[in-house]
Order: sequence, then structure tokens, then C-alpha cells
Amino acid sequence: MELMTGQRFKNTAKYIRAGVIFFLLSFIVVLLLYGSVLLYAKILGAPPLAVPQSSLYYSDDGSIIGETHNGEKRYWVKLDDISPYLIDAVIAVEDRQFYSHSGFDFKRIAGAILADIKAMAKVQGASTITQQYARNLFLEHDKTWKRKLDEALYTIRIEMNYSKDQILEGYLNTIYYGHGAYGVQAASQYYFGKDAKELSLSEATILAGIPKGPSHYSPFVSLENAKRRQKIVLQSMKAVGAISEEEVFAASNAILSLNGKHLNVENHIAPYFQDAVKQALKRDLHIDDRTIELGGLKIYTTLDLEYQRIAEDTFNHVISNTSDIQGAMVAMNPKTGEVKALIGGRDYEKSSFNRATQAVRQPGSTIKPFLYYAALEHGFTPSSTLRSEATTFRFDDGRASYSPNNFNHQYANDDITMTQAIAVSDNIYAVKTHLFLGEETLAEMVEKFGITTKMSHLPSLALGTSGVRVIDMVNAYGMLANNGKKIRPVFIKRVENHKGEVIFEHRSEREQILDPDHTFVLTSMLTSIFDKRLSSYAAVTGTAIIPELTRQYAGKSGTTKSDSWMIGYTPQVVTGVWVGYDHSQTIDKPAEKLYAKKIWAKFMEKSLQDSSFKTFRPTSNVVGVYVNPFNGKLATENCPVSRLTYFVKGTEPTEVCMEHMENEDKGTREESKKPQKKPWYRIFWGQ
Repeated sequence: MELMTGQRFKNTAKYIRAGVIFFLLSFIVVLLLYGSVLLYAKILGAPPLAVPQSSLYYSDDGSIIGETHNGEKRYWVKLDDISPYLIDAVIAVEDRQFYSHSGFDFKRIAGAILADIKAMAKVQGASTITQQYARNLFLEHDKTWKRKLDEALYTIRIEMNYSKDQILEGYLNTIYYGHGAYGVQAASQYYFGKDAKELSLSEATILAGIPKGPSHYSPFVSLENAKRRQKIVLQSMKAVGAISEEEVFAASNAILSLNGKHLNVENHIAPYFQDAVKQALKRDLHIDDRTIELGGLKIYTTLDLEYQRIAEDTFNHVISNTSDIQGAMVAMNPKTGEVKALIGGRDYEKSSFNRATQAVRQPGSTIKPFLYYAALEHGFTPSSTLRSEATTFRFDDGRASYSPNNFNHQYANDDITMTQAIAVSDNIYAVKTHLFLGEETLAEMVEKFGITTKMSHLPSLALGTSGVRVIDMVNAYGMLANNGKKIRPVFIKRVENHKGEVIFEHRSEREQILDPDHTFVLTSMLTSIFDKRLSSYAAVTGTAIIPELTRQYAGKSGTTKSDSWMIGYTPQVVTGVWVGYDHSQTIDKPAEKLYAKKIWAKFMEKSLQDSSFKTFRPTSNVVGVYVNPFNGKLATENCPVSRLTYFVKGTEPTEVCMEHMENEDKGTREESKKPQKKPWYRIFWGQ
């Protein structure tokens, strides 16, 4: 008996030793496996946490004007911009040990296993917030062992490479809340019409209960189920000490104001402008299409909503609904280059082709300011005279000829000044100036003004026969408005990525490109097309809109058979309008020929009506003298019209106009009683 007992003891000890060895070996194997998994996870590194998110476009006052998404409403917000009630509710009901575990709550897992065994069914979940986040980011929601192993690996990688706050922020921004709303911001907007940071305790606990089953716990599906789930969330918060019993009672009985609408983004606001912004994102920032559409970007643009509204209303008011003519407009801040309003066509739904940024059209006489700036640099002054008469120009060693015409074939048949040539848009003066300077001079000057389209080195270039874009012309005139400083069209002030990090911020350039004195002299001459006194003696090109204007403007109109332009500016804003047909049909209706000018005048007046009255300030090296604009000489009190004209110091005229001086000689007075020959400008303009 004793022998058998001893043998039994030896066998038991043997089994115990074998069990201990097996346990130790198993433990070592588990440690090795766990270590290998950790090492593998470390080698793999941080998994990318980016998810498709809506990109939002903002106007210059912070209003949302556009949105891009793939059907999922998702807006990323920082943890600091989420209601603390919601954060506490989610942690209490989903993962109370979130800040203390390393991705897995083993105690909770063991409890869930026992509960499932006891019920002989899947009755309790044990996934942590990190596990759910990994599943939402990378995995399908099936229940295979492979998915569970992948989830565990992603969970380890996330915990190893990101902080708890980063994980929680990501989870709250990716979880599905039903009705197409992904993340707390989209859910807050949809369910309660407010931002996530504004949620009350009652609202937060309703939202916190929805992810367990959006089709079951959404208050729009069943308010009863939503309230029942809310009570569970509230009790969980009370259990961890996040709220008191009084707060539980108050939140449970609070009246909910439900919204049921997604954030209403008006994508129809300035659609041509938004397209230009997207092109700028790709061209200047080198952001790809997918990131633009689904990268969760926040794009802060330069658009002024009031300017845009005025522009659209003006187009609709001026252009007849029965006309098929097209149009484009750009309004810009000349100090910064910021585009404040843009119209690329009359109906975006019918045609998304952006005529403001893409169309290349003949500018007509709107190119002349660049020619006359070059002339000023080469010694011309506002009083420089050339003869205006029907002229045939020969070039290419006499093998070719060019015979430009003035409007209605009207010529002074006399000498006229540069000021007068600008005011009446005399084509002969322009071509003569162009050929005097050399055909390459204007092409080089146009490039200096930032226009990149190809210019033909021909006599007709002075009359705007080479194509340009509206946006480039407005930018070029903006350089005149800011006394010659370099600008470029700016559509975007700042871009933030989905994390709220600034990835682009515009910095203004202040490089002086043009001579400020010559620039001011030219601007002063460009005010002549709106001069009421001149319009009494000559048909200045702004005559039709002078009655509508209440402040000082500088500008130039331009007309070809198929294009009508008006570009002008004040110190605050520069605006260009183009009107024409897409396929270059002739503009033959009188009303259509005036559309560009009328749109420009109405827009400028309305957009500036609440702004201070600003005039163009002379630079330090110019001098203003009163000149007879028809002969360029110093005006006397007897001249029928005199105009304050600015010159670079040292180039102002010294000769006095004698044409209208009274002659005290009696014989001359008698002679004056006889019919007199009218001055050329009165004959020219039918005075």
C-alpha cells in the first residue's frame, strides 16, 4: 500500500513538473509571439488615419460657399471643438478604461466571453474605442477570424504611434451616426442644427447612443428607442462620476429640438469662382483632384459675397433674357490682387466654360493703355501731338499695307494730343505711336503687365487684335491702379488640411514693376473718357455712362466686331467686363454694344456706394497744370475747355494757347463778325 502511494506521488509530481514546464514554455511562446507582433507592428509604422472628408470653401467673411464630398457628410473638428459632454458620454458608454489600457481591455474581454458562454450566444461586446477606430478605418464589419486578427494588429499600430487624444479625436470624427452623417460635427449639424462644441448634455447623450445601432437608435427612426438608449448613457456617465443624479434627471426630461437637415451648403454661389479656386489649388499648390474633393480641406477664399451678389444682379438686370450673348466679369482689389467677384458666363448649368479665366478674346482698344505707358517711358507726354487722318501704313519693306479706321470713319484731320487720343480712342494716333516705338515694344510691355498670351508683332496689335483673358487684363489694369506694383490674381487666402494645420497662406508681393510717375500720368489721362467737360466738345468714349457715375474713375473701353469691353478702376477696386458671343458672331444690336459699359458702371457704383470717396493721389515727381486738351498748350481763361493735366516734372508744356485769345485790334474784331471756320474738334464731333 505504501509502495503504491509513493508511486502515485511520484506520478503526480511528474505531471506537475510537466504542467509547469508546459506553462512556462507556453508563456515563453506567448511572449515571443507578442514580442514578434509588437516588433512587426513597429516595423510597419504608423497607419495613415486619413479618411474621405468633405472639403469646404469659405468666402472672405467666413461663410461657407461650397462643398465637395462623395455622398458622405463628414467634417473634421478638433477635440477642443467637441462638447465635453459628448466626450465624457462616449468614453463612459463605450470604453471606460480608454486612457489606461493599451488598446485592449482584457478584463472586459474576459467578462464578455463569460457572458457569451453563459447565454450561449453573442450578447456582449468588448471592443475598445481604438479597436472600433481601427475597424472603421481599415476593415469590413464581418466576423471572420482574419478580420479580428487584422483589427488587433491595426489596434496595436495605432496605440504605438498616436496619442490617446489623437485616437479619440479620430474616432469621434469617423464614427457613423446614421442618415449619411459621419463624425460628430456632421451628426450635430444633422440632428440638432449646431456645431459639436455647442451640444448640451441632453443632446450629447442622444448622439452618444446612436452608433450602437443608427437604424435603431436614431431619434428620427424611433424617439422612444433613442430616449431609452440615452438613459443607459446617462447612467454610465453617473457611474463614472462624470455627472450627478440631478443632471441625469434634467437631461432625461429635456425637450429636444431636432433638425433633420444636413448643413446646407449653397454650391450654386459663384460657381465659376469656385472652379477658378480649384484650378488654383491644382496649378499653384499642386494638390491632386482627390485631395481637393475628399481631403477634408478648408479653403478660405477672397470672394466678397456682396460684390458677387451685385455682379450677378447687374448682369441679370442689364442683359436681356432674350439675348444669347455671353459675358464675363472680374472685380479685384488692386492693392493685393484678391479677386472679389467673378462671373464666367450667364448660366453655369448650361455651360461651365469659364469665360473670365479660360476664354481668349480680342481686347480692342483696352490694350492701348499699355501702348501709351510705353510711349511715356520713351519721352511722350499727355501733350504730344500726332495727326489724325485716314492713313495707310506700309510694312514688311512695303510688301504689306494696313489701313485702320476710326469709329464711323471720323478723323480730326488735324493734330491731336495723347490725352485727346485716349478720350476719343483715336486709332490712327495709336498705330502711329506703335510704329514709332517699334512693333516689339508693345508686345514686351504687355508681358511686363503680366499678360502671357502670344502677341503678334503687327501694326494692328495697337488696336487689340491679339487675344487676351479677362482675368489677365483686369490684373494688368490693377497695376495701374496701385501705381505700378506687381500683383497677380489671388483666389485663396489660406488652406487648412483635415487636421486644421495651415498648409498654405498667401503672402502679398510689393515689387515695383512700373514707374510710379508715368503710371499716375497715364491714370490721370484715363480719367478723360469720363470727363463731363470734354464730353461737351468731343464724343469721349465714356459718354453713354457719364450720367451714372458719381466719383472719379479711370478706365478704357474696347470694341471689335465680336467683342465689347469695359475695364476701369478706383484706388479701391478694378473691374473688367467682357461681352460677346462664344463663336465670335458680330455684335450688331445697338443695345448689346452698350452692355459692357452699363454693367461696369452699375457694378462700380453699387459696390462702392458705402465706401469713402477716394481720388488718385499724385506722386511726388509729377506736376499738374491746366492745359487745353485739344492742342496740349497751357490753357488761358479764354480757352473753351481746360483740363488739369499731370506731367512728370520737367516735361510740362511752356507754350501758352493763343488760339482763343481776344484780339483788341478793331479790324480783327470786325473780321470776327464774319462767319468763322470751326475748330477741328467741333467739326470732328458735329458741334
